[in-house]
Amino acid sequence: MATVRIDDDSVLWSASEADRAGRPLLLLLHGFNSNEGDLFGLSPYLPLEPAIASLRAPSFTGYGYAWFPLLAQGREQALAAAAAATDAIIEWLDRTAAEHSTIGLLGFSQGGAMALELMRRDPERFAFAVNLSGFAMPGVRDEDEHLQQVAPPVFWGRGTDDGVIDATFIAHTIEWLPAHADLDQRTYEGLAHSISEVELSDAAAFIAKQLAAAAG
Repeated sequence: MATVRIDDDSVLWSASEADRAGRPLLLLLHGFNSNEGDLFGLSPYLPLEPAIASLRAPSFTGYGYAWFPLLAQGREQALAAAAAATDAIIEWLDRTAAEHSTIGLLGFSQGGAMALELMRRDPERFAFAVNLSGFAMPGVRDEDEHLQQVAPPVFWGRGTDDGVIDATFIAHTIEWLPAHADLDQRTYEGLAHSISEVELSDAAAFIAKQLAAAAG
């Protein structure tokens, strides 16, 4: 698979370069067929402490962007693309995130899966993850056992009426996440494949709690 790269010019930042040094970093990872502007609209409702960076996924779908093809289109292709996208994000962080005190992750849907993939790649690098309407991808990663030992804080929120994420992915995530993370799992009655005000408030409170813990 060809090497993919995060487009620096497409990254949306909540703060200027001079204003983000030394602050925590919160990385936003959008869903399938979307773009960097989607989750960035949540920024005013999230804690003020972190500098927020919203990334654009590397693969153009014809409408929006994707981190990997849909699993229904082929598991091995999706896993290979997700690994390449993880490489690209890690490479971007290596170039841009040295000045940040901690790194947190917030992803929606496919972006939520990517947040977990990043933790699976480097369990000690990320302080926490927020997975909204997402899932854990199948298979075993080299660092999964290490991730179990670290057990980083993860918020997983999903709606009872989400008809987008396959039930088998949800069942796998229900089994996998508690074994690999310090899990805060929330289910929202009547919520479809979206983010409600209550869920956003819960996620923001979770982030604030993790930032306070990291600050000591």
